[in-house]
Amino acid sequence: MAIPLFSDWLDTPQGQYVRAWEQRKLDLLVADIFGFNAVQVGFPQLDFLRTNRMPFRVLCCDQGAVAVKSDPCFLPFAANSLDLIVLPHVLEFNANPQQILREVERVLVPEGSVVVTGFNPYSLWGLRRAMARRGGRPPWQGRYLSVSRLRDWFKLLGFETRSGAFGCYAPPVRQEKWLQRWRFMDAAGDRWWPITGAVYVLQAIKRQHGMRLITPKWHDRKAAARALAAVTRKPLTQKTEQE
Repeated sequence: MAIPLFSDWLDTPQGQYVRAWEQRKLDLLVADIFGFNAVQVGFPQLDFLRTNRMPFRVLCCDQGAVAVKSDPCFLPFAANSLDLIVLPHVLEFNANPQQILREVERVLVPEGSVVVTGFNPYSLWGLRRAMARRGGRPPWQGRYLSVSRLRDWFKLLGFETRSGAFGCYAPPVRQEKWLQRWRFMDAAGDRWWPITGAVYVLQAIKRQHGMRLITPKWHDRKAAARALAAVTRKPLTQKTEQE
């Protein structure tokens, strides 16, 4: 997925501030997710799979020079074929985020992981978006999704949320010097107001309920054990009588 002007915004002081935090978090998170096939959906200018060690890592986007070109609502992968999917700011800038998650559930293997990054509506950046005009410049035109809503959607699809983090507590000022002056809020934010970070990273795992193992009842097992013991003792008894 590519959003007009979003790649340009990523090169601004605001964009670099967000991008650097997300890259650090994703580098740590995906490095410990194992399997064979990993896919990043959208935003080819971001490389959130660079520390992952799966043998097959591919970028899927609806435009640009990418390995797989596809609409994120209809992923061109077989069911139960991927071990990891990364969705960087894809859900909030698509008209049908729930359809994307349904596709993610379809293509992930059982116990596969999906990692989502997004803008937090309950933050200073979310307030800035609420004040922006509809259809404004990136990143304010997106539909910001809260972590609680994502967790509800994941639960309905059979996912279990496992880990996550908030970051970027400085206000959405444009100039680098002002961002630097407000950076002290990043250290305080994780301690005093951890859920008000401008962006978040959330990991969810596709769970599959296993089959119930049917075992014999206890008295049936005792009877079987007695029968086995009788059979084991019988040859010894016959041998004694013959002697």
